[in-house]
Amino acid sequence: MQVGRKRANTTSQYRNSRLFAIGDLHLSYKQNREALSKLNPHPEDGLILCGDVGEKMEHMRLAFESAKSCFEHVFWVPGNHELYTMPSEDPKCKGEKKYQQCIDLARSFGVLTPEDEFMTWEGEGGPCKIALIFTLYDYSFRPPHISREECLKWAEEKGIVATDETLLHPDPYPTRDAWCEKLIEKTEKKLEAAKAEGLPLVIVNHWPLREDLVFIPAVPRFSIWCGTKKTTNWHKKYNAKAVVTGHLHMRRTDWIDGCRFEETSLGYPRQWADAKESGKDINTMLREILPGPDPPPGGVIPATQWRRWG
Repeated sequence: MQVGRKRANTTSQYRNSRLFAIGDLHLSYKQNREALSKLNPHPEDGLILCGDVGEKMEHMRLAFESAKSCFEHVFWVPGNHELYTMPSEDPKCKGEKKYQQCIDLARSFGVLTPEDEFMTWEGEGGPCKIALIFTLYDYSFRPPHISREECLKWAEEKGIVATDETLLHPDPYPTRDAWCEKLIEKTEKKLEAAKAEGLPLVIVNHWPLREDLVFIPAVPRFSIWCGTKKTTNWHKKYNAKAVVTGHLHMRRTDWIDGCRFEETSLGYPRQWADAKESGKDINTMLREILPGPDPPPGGVIPATQWRRWG
């Protein structure tokens, strides 16, 4: 672990700075590590790492070191992969302990996390608060006729069993549902306090906040590991101008109630191979969050914008 590094500032310093995001780097893959090594310098800008950097601390260390060497501000929220306790790791480092280990490493690089104060962004698209959150999921993204008790069997009927069921432990909570419930309670208090300050929020979470944004046609029943219905209206409740997520490996932009929703995944090498074959690299895959695109004219809600890159 790196030591002696300064904690990240909680106010952006450059009026002309921009904020970018990318999720699901999955640095266990050599191709993705090679892609990360080509990241261009953005000395006045910010970068959100939207979860699923990788399964091991060495993946996180590489991501934080690379990002901090190129960007003034770096933000990170955990995905499910960072929370895995791999067979080669200390079996006692599970659940909240694994999460805290990730937080400690991020802070050693000056990377902001959900456990830090929300940064006030004064760059382009601001002022606003960058609200980093961690919610997990509670299996509620399922059809109404499927109960919580039945949902794992329902997914397994189509051959879908998430690795989370083996490697993502909820300790000290009895279930992932219970951990999610505690996280929701904690996060709502923090978002309420931020809302009271009067600035709009950019909410950043690994998991989608809304079930209607979960579109994974190859494995539709994977939806039960994709979020919680308790966050459905958070974009309205907490005055969000943008919501930034990953997890689905389906890059898209949606406008709902005047709020922009961005799915920012890079994904596994095969999932962005067409972009690479078109001469693109990781710099093209970064998504500009702030200032970002203008709202749709006249309040007209456009169809989902599916993005191969950018």
